Amino acid sequence: MPSPMALNPPSRSPSIFKKKKSLSQLSSMATAASYLSAVHQADTRARSHDNSSISSTPALSLSSSVTASSEDTVLNEDDENNGLAYPFTPPTSEQVFTTVHTEFGHCANEAYRCVSKHDYTKPVQEHTIEEPPYYILLTTYISYLILLCFGHMRDFFGKRFTKSYFTHLIPHDGYAPLNSDFDSFYTRRLKRRMDDCFSQPVTGVAGRTIVILDRYSTDNNHTQIFTGSKTRALNISSYNYLGFAQARGGCADAVEESIRRYGVSTCGTRLEGGSSELHLSAEALVARFVGMEDALISSMGFATNSTFIPALVGKGSLVISDELNHASIRVGVRHSNAQVRMFKHNDMSSLESLLREVISQGQPKTHRPWKKILVVVEGLYSMEGTLVNLPRIVELKQKYKFLLFVDEAHSIGALGPHGRGVTDYFNIPPRSIDVLMGTFTKSFGAAGGYIAGPKILIDALRLHGHSGPYAEAMTPPVLIQVVSSMASIMGVAPSSQSTKSALALNPTSSIVTPRDGAEELSGMAPSSMLPIWMNLHPALADGSEARMRIRRLAFNSRYLHQGLKKLGFITYGHPFSPIVPLLIFNPGKMSMFSRMMRSRSTPIVVVVVAYPATPLVTSRVRFCVSAAHTKEDIDMVLRACDEVGGILDLKHGVGERWGIDEVCRRAVELVHSV
Repeated sequence: MPSPMALNPPSRSPSIFKKKKSLSQLSSMATAASYLSAVHQADTRARSHDNSSISSTPALSLSSSVTASSEDTVLNEDDENNGLAYPFTPPTSEQVFTTVHTEFGHCANEAYRCVSKHDYTKPVQEHTIEEPPYYILLTTYISYLILLCFGHMRDFFGKRFTKSYFTHLIPHDGYAPLNSDFDSFYTRRLKRRMDDCFSQPVTGVAGRTIVILDRYSTDNNHTQIFTGSKTRALNISSYNYLGFAQARGGCADAVEESIRRYGVSTCGTRLEGGSSELHLSAEALVARFVGMEDALISSMGFATNSTFIPALVGKGSLVISDELNHASIRVGVRHSNAQVRMFKHNDMSSLESLLREVISQGQPKTHRPWKKILVVVEGLYSMEGTLVNLPRIVELKQKYKFLLFVDEAHSIGALGPHGRGVTDYFNIPPRSIDVLMGTFTKSFGAAGGYIAGPKILIDALRLHGHSGPYAEAMTPPVLIQVVSSMASIMGVAPSSQSTKSALALNPTSSIVTPRDGAEELSGMAPSSMLPIWMNLHPALADGSEARMRIRRLAFNSRYLHQGLKKLGFITYGHPFSPIVPLLIFNPGKMSMFSRMMRSRSTPIVVVVVAYPATPLVTSRVRFCVSAAHTKEDIDMVLRACDEVGGILDLKHGVGERWGIDEVCRRAVELVHSV
């Protein structure tokens, strides 16, 4: 009997990845460059008219929810009107604004833009926690109490009367139990009940929309049965901040060409034959992008922290860590054998008090001075959406002379007027920080991570970090996605100007050696850093499209954050954070929120998060905003939250409240009034 987890489609259908024609057989309009040019021309024509007549991509309609039996053009690759394919004739302005862009929503209205930067006339926003009414906390604790009582009762009687369901928890046939009933209690009695809200299988591009595989369960989520149908939903759950995770476009064309030239893997580690010129040029580009002397890249973001932090500190060193730092940082610190102390989340008073204590007392028992004191913080915290108080930390660094490690996994590309992360947002020189770490997953549509810093430090990490000799080198297609998306954010200097600045790439490392006039183009990427065969579209090469994406992301993030507050919800995080947590508290409401959002006429896919990723009583839904979303998409999310939140009694925030129509109508005013 086949497994119920097997996917059994009703009929065999041709692969959606099959190409209809070769590139040489397609007309010139089928290429991404010509399509982007046509869209740019249509935008120009549209902007010449009154802005009031300009509209964004229309909101997704009921037809966006499709099944295997429907003939929706969104999923049918053989249809010439597929919304994911480029048209063979240049679109008019009217066609541009009515096309359903499933990967990246089109929006020509310049009013829906915002610049992400810190206003130094105002103090840095402190991390504040808005408490819900007492009855919400009381009912949440009662819910967990009922869960514990009934769960342990079922375990007690089940082990004695229905042993077949508990064989993995009790010794049998001479074998020890696979799991401890106490350790697995939360997983069995709570998480499994809402497993349909987690690990949702998807297909296609995780862009503005995403296609989910429909499934159901007949045994309380022990197994999931796939129906064979698919549903296209609005995607507010993926890390795709700048919308570069596209199957078509200038970056995708470059990736496709890289596969022809380099294949899909270098088949080795960085220290054992896995390095190529692409790795060197990518590292040089990353170093220039973040404003550091040198950089190295790793094929996995988690491993960037967990394998390189042990090479930074060791026995006799002290790591001072924010209490909400990511698990990859915690794993790396544990492997380093260094002492670790934690301070309250983003609390600078707590950090300074701890610094005074550890510096004055020294190492335990011997009281000798620490060999190193490394303070580790995140630029943008992934569960809270809070932004690090970098100006204050830099002040403390100058005062107490510690080393500073900033994890910019979620902030690089997403924050700052130029997308350079928290240093760009606060206008702080990057080299005032000792080590900058980041990932390529969130803003660049790729995978892996990087560490940037002084050349002498980076060279040491290449040799002593575990990723160098043991981890597979980053693959060429991923490298090209990183290079093309990062170069489009920076802008590519013309070859004549880049020759004039004479930037040399050191063949033994990724360090960029400036000669004459390099300061003139410090913000742009010299064309010599890019592969000679890579020709980006002008809108990508001059950085105009990336600047548009950065400003759209800032508007969308700020609009969703402030809109939820005006509707009465309790939210965490910074207004410019693309991560917007909405507090739900009660675990039962968490699963209902996810299901109700997914069952709407236009489905919305969200991520719900609970213990142990968050404290026990602060379950939440985490919205991930993207530049691919339009203003109408955020309107749709707000309307859905307003309706579902009213049903589930989630509106417990304080302050002035607006109606949903007023929030949508006054969106621009709301964004710029913060």
